[in-house]
Amino acid sequence: MSEEIEIAGVKVPRADWEATPASIRALVLVLSERLKQQDERLSQLEERLNQTSQNSSKPPSSDGFSKPSDGQKKHKNRPPPGQSRSSPRQARKLKPSDECDQVHDVMPSTCADCGAPLSGHDSHPHRHQEIELPPMEPMVIEYRLHQLSCGVCGQITRAALPPGVSPLGYGERLSAFVTLLSGPYRHSYRQVCALMADLFSVRLSRGSVGRLRNEMSDALSIPVAAAKDYVHTHPVLHSDETSFPQGNRDGRNPQRTKGRLWVLVTPWVSFFEVVLSRSQKTAKGLIGESYGGIVSSDRYSAYNWIALDQRQVCWAHLKRDLTAMTERMGVSHEIGKALLRRQRRLFRWWHQLKNNTLSREQFIRQVTQLRQGFKTTLEEAASLPIDPHEKSPLAKTVRTCRRLLKVEPALWTFVTIGNVEPTNNAAERALRPAVIWRKTSFGAQAQRGSQFVARLLTVTASLKAQGRDMLDFLAHACLAARTGKEPPSLIPQDQR
Repeated sequence: MSEEIEIAGVKVPRADWEATPASIRALVLVLSERLKQQDERLSQLEERLNQTSQNSSKPPSSDGFSKPSDGQKKHKNRPPPGQSRSSPRQARKLKPSDECDQVHDVMPSTCADCGAPLSGHDSHPHRHQEIELPPMEPMVIEYRLHQLSCGVCGQITRAALPPGVSPLGYGERLSAFVTLLSGPYRHSYRQVCALMADLFSVRLSRGSVGRLRNEMSDALSIPVAAAKDYVHTHPVLHSDETSFPQGNRDGRNPQRTKGRLWVLVTPWVSFFEVVLSRSQKTAKGLIGESYGGIVSSDRYSAYNWIALDQRQVCWAHLKRDLTAMTERMGVSHEIGKALLRRQRRLFRWWHQLKNNTLSREQFIRQVTQLRQGFKTTLEEAASLPIDPHEKSPLAKTVRTCRRLLKVEPALWTFVTIGNVEPTNNAAERALRPAVIWRKTSFGAQAQRGSQFVARLLTVTASLKAQGRDMLDFLAHACLAARTGKEPPSLIPQDQR
């Protein structure tokens, strides 16, 4: 039996190949290389087409209405047989009767069955409460500034506005309300003007809306700066960033550099800032090179300056990469399946730790063996030979595993250090309102607009986490700025 050799993935007798004219052999090799390149390109296109929020960094909103993959839970929200698909009606919590503005006792006059007259007393009547809005009319306060003539020199002097009264002609609560509409509620200038006119019969120009926004942004500068200082003192920081376009209306972005909205998240206070950079230098400036706590983030290279024992790499991002591996063919599929199986086991133990059915000591002991198996699989995958410029699905898998090995210690920080989460979901959740803001506004036209967005996001995210009233805070900040008094703080009362 003659010796066989492999040509273009097909085994042929060596004698037949050597008997083939040289020109034909060259053509076969060229066509086989071209076919290999086309296969790689096709694999790339198929993988890109199949990308969802489950196997990539794409947001869930990009998934559209396509059918879920086999790996997704198709019937996650399906009710048991015989039960309604609609959620049970949530009863509204009633206010105590003594806190109601009006209380009316309604007595039945006749029996609903036979019509006989009724009398007596019900010590436990059924309570029904109706919530109503009072007539919404603005309160107009007039300040009559008298001017008097000096009897000595004849100079005429007009009285100044009292402290806290704005020359813009709008009170602090109205300014706060306009800021909420234009900021967190993402109304355009035109919509704010229309809404104020419809609800309160207050006629605002778009220029007035802009001036009130700028005034509020300036009033929030001190509380926001204090919030930035506070997050740097917290032992655990969640960091993330997303694109946020900034125009050049003020001449401060002549190169049209793409803006990035960065966020630093702690349980009670979050800090946002728009920077025209996604660089490592920016990350160092925001987090602080001397920061001694734990930074939770994705695997973006801007965080590589942080020591691995001070990082927690996000497992949610990792899960997407592992899921993408399992959707490839051959060796990639097997590697992804092995790693994803260990990830699922890890999170099952993590949830047991969180609900106190597993102690920290037991959790550490179980994770130790799992970690070794996870690392071994990564090392085996990383050792597979690939061409430096190869773009095949296998090459993607190998490169992902090699990158993971570089940050492998940072995958497990949460195992031994309390208050550290395995994912960076806190930062991603904090960015969602900003992403919606970006979609509706298309970013900011100038640096002042970016500053307004970042400051309002800092305020609203922090106040929401603390359960504090946003309108009251903004009104207080505005009045403090107008009177030169100390502004309200975003720091929780017990931590100042």
